[in-house]
Amino acid sequence: MSPAAEKRALQIAVALVLILPFTAAIAGVVGGPTFLGRPPVVTTDLDSHFRYVSGIFLAMLLAYASCIPGIEGKTERLRLLGFLTVVGGLARAWSLVSVGVPSIGHQIGLVIELGIAPAILLWQARVACRFEGKAREAGVGASR
Repeated sequence: MSPAAEKRALQIAVALVLILPFTAAIAGVVGGPTFLGRPPVVTTDLDSHFRYVSGIFLAMLLAYASCIPGIEGKTERLRLLGFLTVVGGLARAWSLVSVGVPSIGHQIGLVIELGIAPAILLWQARVACRFEGKAREAGVGASR
């Protein structure tokens, strides 16, 4: 696969992976914890905290989306976002172990956070290296 084709495939993969989390983040901001489908007693503090965290999650997803154009040059930003994602996934895994297995949506989130996100980072690093090598061959940015 050519570097350009691999870059396009990575861009499409990132866009597709973001669809479900974007939906959850927006639902969390708009609906608070009640969007989870259970009618728990939701205190004002729980609602406030849940919407705040959902807002941070939404901002993080927007930052991920901003990496799609020119993804081959967004290594540092993607690594920071990936770090945040994996730490969040580890917190979710802690909940799974200490409280129990969550709903399927949260299980999918765990797979994205601890499986797909690191795989995307590795793939992006490969694409970045391929484009860096291509630029070096063309004599662009030869010495630092």
